[in-house]
Amino acid sequence: MLENKAASRYAKSLIDLSTEQNALEEIKNDMVLLDQVIDQNPELEAILKNPIVPLDKKAGILENVFGAKVNAVTKVFLNLVVKKGRSEILFGTAKAFIQQYNAIKGIVTAEVTSATELTDANRAEIVAIVKKEVGANEVVIKEKVNDKLIGGFILKVGDKQFDASIANGLNKLKKEFAQGIV
Repeated sequence: MLENKAASRYAKSLIDLSTEQNALEEIKNDMVLLDQVIDQNPELEAILKNPIVPLDKKAGILENVFGAKVNAVTKVFLNLVVKKGRSEILFGTAKAFIQQYNAIKGIVTAEVTSATELTDANRAEIVAIVKKEVGANEVVIKEKVNDKLIGGFILKVGDKQFDASIANGLNKLKKEFAQGIV
């Protein structure tokens, strides 16, 4: 929990700095890259979290991996965090930065789990509904297919969930039969 608070504070500071430097979009892209690379390379995350690995070695690894690919502000930030002995929060900081950026820009993520792949018309309808209901400027859809749903979909935006799956309807009906309601 403390790690999340620290990561959130670091992310907020980096957003403030990147806004001040007129590099918010660039640094957001850097944080997306950092998030993806660490997510796809658990060894890198293990090295960053390992207190036995010397700080200069961690800084060197980050320089080799991200050196020419990131903004100068991001490089300085990564080095600063490592030198402060806080490299274990870099993954969390990248995630927190992306969340805070999305909140500033009015971007929401809608997770849609459906029985079959969504059509373009389905996607457009979901985007329109989410924009209207949440007041978002942009909607990013993350799709999952789960054939156990039989039909319909489950839509999750933030901490809200709407379950319009046939499997859910059948489960409700089953419970009602069990309770003698129907």
